[in-house]
This record gives sequence, C-alpha cells and structure tokens, in this order.
Amino acid sequence: MSFVGAPSEAAAGGRGRIDAIDVARGVALVAMATYHFAWDLEFFGYLEPGTSGTGALKIYARAIASSFLFLVGVSLVLAHGRGIRWRPFARRWVMVAGAAALITVATWFATPESFVFFGILHHIALASLLGLLFLPLPWWALVGLAVAIQIATPFLQTPQFADPATYWTGLSSIPPRSNDFVPVLPWFSATLGGMAAGKLLFFVAETPGALTPGGWRASGPVWNTLAVFGRWSLTFYLLHQPILIALVYGFSLVAPPDPAADFARACQAQCTASFDAAPFTVYCACAQAELTAAGKMQSLADDPSLAQTDLETGRIIAQCAFEAGLTGKTETGR
Repeated sequence: MSFVGAPSEAAAGGRGRIDAIDVARGVALVAMATYHFAWDLEFFGYLEPGTSGTGALKIYARAIASSFLFLVGVSLVLAHGRGIRWRPFARRWVMVAGAAALITVATWFATPESFVFFGILHHIALASLLGLLFLPLPWWALVGLAVAIQIATPFLQTPQFADPATYWTGLSSIPPRSNDFVPVLPWFSATLGGMAAGKLLFFVAETPGALTPGGWRASGPVWNTLAVFGRWSLTFYLLHQPILIALVYGFSLVAPPDPAADFARACQAQCTASFDAAPFTVYCACAQAELTAAGKMQSLADDPSLAQTDLETGRIIAQCAFEAGLTGKTETGR
C-alpha cells in the first residue's frame, strides 16, 4: 500500500516498479520516524520543551515533509503522465483520505488542544487532486509555479485567514496549534517541483538507468528493508507512531523522566499560552530551581495539589511569582 500515485501503479504507462524511488520513499519514512521519536521523547519529558519544533530539528522536519511531497509529485507523473487512470487513482486517494481522517480522529482524542486537522496526509490527498490539474503543463512551467508560490506566500499571508475554516490554505500569518500542520501554501510547491522532475526525467530527457524498472535493484538487508518500507508507506506511516509511543511509554515506566524536566515542560506550556511569556519564563526557572533545592519536585509531580495544600511549596510558588512580576494566583502548569 503506497501513497497516491506511487510508481508501483505506473504500469499503464509501460513502467514497472522502480526500486530507487521505493528506497527514496523508505529513507524519507525512516527519517520521519526518527523525528517523531524525538517528538515523543520531548512529549514524555526526556527532552527540553520546544526541542522538536526549533533549531535543527525544525529544519529536519521541513526537509522530510518536502521530500514526501516531492515524491508525491514524481509518482503522480509516473502513474498518470500519459493519461489519468481514474480507477486506481480513486482507490488510492480514498485510502489516503481515509487515513488522514483517522489521524484527525485519533489525535482529537489524544491531544485535543493540538490535534492534526491538516497534516501531511491531508496535504497529500489534496495535492494529488490539485496535481491532476497541472499534469498537462511542461516541466519548466511547473518549476516556475513552484518558485512563484514560495516567493508569493509570505506576502499573501494575513491575520484575516487565522480561522479554523481557512487555516488549511496557509494564508494565515498566525499558525494554529497542531502537532502536524502542512497547509497548501507554500507546501504545494514541493509537489509541483516533484512533478517537474518527473516530467523532465521520464518524458523529456533521457532517463537515468537507475530510474528504470530493471536498471537498479534493491539488494542486501538495508536496501531491501527500505524498499519494503517505501512500498508500504501508508501502513508504515499509520503504525510507526503508535509503536514509538508505546516504546517510550514503556521505558518511562522503568526509568521515569526527571520530574524537574517534566515540570519545565508543563510550565513552558503555560508560557506559550501567555501573551507576554517573559515573566512566565522567569517564574518557571525560579520555581524549578527552588522546588528542586527544597526537595519538593518529586512530591509535587506525584501530587500537583500540593501547590495549594503544602505550605512550603505554596510559599516557593508565591515567592517566584512575585519575583517574576506576576500578580494573582499562579499555577505550576501541571
């Protein structure tokens, strides 16, 4: 089971399975799993808050998403470049759209405050439909459109599109809270780029031998495994995260994360909900240091109500809130 328009369904155009593209998809899947593993470690408190959404890991995640969408474009051209095969397209589109809906429902129950309403699978489903409209265009026109989208999107974004009904367009200058958000703009440019590459490699220029069905075969345990992952990419996508979460959860039962790190994660969540996060940042750092020094962190992690019932814990929290310039009752974020 592959994503929409995978090369394995390109036989109508006279092409068989292309192992090099299966392996490329497999590499992207493994990379995605490594990123999600980092996300899971952060979620369970083993990494600092914000680790998976900033710095090198943020760039890594964007590169992975771009590679998926690029391969969707290549596959769309391979499968339908000589004419749209509606029946297999519809069957596979329903699979991807159904999987996207499943992700939405599952994350709604698991993390309702940041559920996935338009993630990578949602984008792939829509990009596959939109891509059909651009199939007649030559490769150079597709490149031009992809570049234009990248350049124009920042200038088109506005707060007026910061609405649940229009977030998916990518035109909002205020990103929504979601564990996986891949809006149409500017990400559709990656699919267009893949379509351009597919047209250039398979219909215009001489196709490299490695990209022909018999030109290169995946051999050996590593290449074969990656190729299998690529052929069953949708199944891999749906199963890998529940497996990783189960593994990290199991590890947390044996070796729980440092309660101070868990406190920092929870407190950081409160900071991001504040219009002015600076005083909350000071408060979190003070409370984490003082509660740890007083030996109160583990007991507070076991029983958050101690913030109100334990006099010393309450005193530390109140003092840190005062030093941070916060007024009123300040919660620990737990």
